Amino acid sequence: MLRSHHCGALNENHSDEEVTLAGWVQKVRNKGFIVWVDIRDRYGITQLVFDQERTPEMVYKKSLVLGREDVIQIKGKVIERESKNPSMTTGGIEILVEELTVMNAAKTPPFTIENQTDGGDELRMQYRYLDLRRTPVRENLIFRHKVTMAVRNFLSQADFIDVETPYLIKSTPEGARDFVVPSRMNSGQFYALPQSPQTFKQLLMIAGFDKYFQIVKCFRDEDLRADRQPEFTQIDCEMTFIEQEDVLLQFEAMIQHLIKEIKGVTLEDFPRMTFTEAIEKYGNDKPDIRFGMTFGELNALAQNKGFNVFDSQELVVGIAVPGGANMTRKEIDAWIEWVKRPQMGAKGLVWVKCNEDGSYKSTVDKFFSEDDLSQWADATGAKAGDLIFVMAGAAQATRTQLSALRMEIAEQLGLRKSDRFAPLWVTDFPLLKWDDETQRHHAMHHPFTSPKKEDLELLDTDPGKVMANAYDLVLNGNEIGGGSIRIHDTALQEKIFRLLGFTEKEAQEQFGFLMDAFQYGAPPHGGIALGLDRLVAILSGSETIRDFIAFPKNNNGRDVMIDAPAMLEDAQLEELCLKSLPKDPL
Repeated sequence: MLRSHHCGALNENHSDEEVTLAGWVQKVRNKGFIVWVDIRDRYGITQLVFDQERTPEMVYKKSLVLGREDVIQIKGKVIERESKNPSMTTGGIEILVEELTVMNAAKTPPFTIENQTDGGDELRMQYRYLDLRRTPVRENLIFRHKVTMAVRNFLSQADFIDVETPYLIKSTPEGARDFVVPSRMNSGQFYALPQSPQTFKQLLMIAGFDKYFQIVKCFRDEDLRADRQPEFTQIDCEMTFIEQEDVLLQFEAMIQHLIKEIKGVTLEDFPRMTFTEAIEKYGNDKPDIRFGMTFGELNALAQNKGFNVFDSQELVVGIAVPGGANMTRKEIDAWIEWVKRPQMGAKGLVWVKCNEDGSYKSTVDKFFSEDDLSQWADATGAKAGDLIFVMAGAAQATRTQLSALRMEIAEQLGLRKSDRFAPLWVTDFPLLKWDDETQRHHAMHHPFTSPKKEDLELLDTDPGKVMANAYDLVLNGNEIGGGSIRIHDTALQEKIFRLLGFTEKEAQEQFGFLMDAFQYGAPPHGGIALGLDRLVAILSGSETIRDFIAFPKNNNGRDVMIDAPAMLEDAQLEELCLKSLPKDPL
């Protein structure tokens, strides 16, 4: 071994021991007659001392030319520090160096390898291997490791079997855009990288594996944001001979175990909410329930009072902002301007102050009495000292706008506390959604989702009203998982394909292998997939998944460190029958 201890292992109990350490130079402090050097590895930092009187002359001279990030090995004696540093685990000792070996001299790094660095995002992405040396980034990945191992252990102990599924599969028309891979051996044909292992895990259930899991890479060619990458990791799971309740209880137990194991927090049973209730109360299907401000629909209370702004609209809806009656007119106007931004698209806000004396002050006093406004307060749950914001317009757009406003206000008021965990099951999603552009139905989740048994007859008469045997797991306003009970009957699956606009030939070409498998004894089955990247970020108190991925892509889907994607050589293009592709525009 090139070291006897890690750089975070030594303390006063090791005094007078001869030790060997190896690592990177974190910092050098030269006082002329004595040199202090901090040496760093994954486990911590230890202070080294090179003393003109006590250190061999050649060793002392070598210490004078050490630079940041040089890789060194030292041998020396553990001694007690005169000025102890209680903030470091090794702060009570230092190493009086007797031997020094420079194993690899380093160039000066382009940014400081410190907790608070001077490197910008793009620069640190370009030199990600240096960024990974920083303690916060390293700790993020260690935290991810702990979460991953806790998940593996839990599922293994619950009799789930870890099975790998292929990365080179067939492209399908449903869902997001695929990443495709040309096949050299099959000229003009392409593989696709999987958006999920959906059909393979269903085949494993047909094969009788009973419980499957996989922590697996998935790929989607779609626009990026803070919580989305082109390649991401799923905790993918499937079970046989189960109903929806079995899946919910199994993975509720997993999340409870995970948060207890990782964060030391005990969670009670998860609340449940239907899709319709989530939309009506929160304006979206992944509500953050760490705080209130639920929607109060005001159509019956606010329309037909002579105020045309409300009377002419499909929906009038409001929220109560706690303590908002103290806002100044300037602050309220700022929120009005916020919702009128192009990305929001609202025309404005009506506001009502619920004064501490029980009176009300609003922008619409001319049209509504104190009694009317009191009823608004009851409908929105507003109390004395609160402020009511009201929006009106087309139902779907208005709910979306008010939902965004609710979240932004909560963020500004400090109500979205990262150390509080509020999970929620959202159930009873619509099976299908109508697309005006293509004039056909699309699957709300995917085409293998089972309809509710009580809605089967509606497939022939009113498919838009059919509810799905589907469920999402929401944590702190983020969807961290989704799943469903799957179709296991050939005739029903064929009917769903027809509703989705597949011809019999298209369905056979795309999913014939699965349809054939159904005919050999497919058991009832269902499952869930959880986004590991997002789950880890939320558990750590963040919502930016890039911080918890070793080598992430930037917002343009590029890896700036290895400069990918990149053009291919002509010979490669010709071999793949892609010679007609355009040349590099640069």
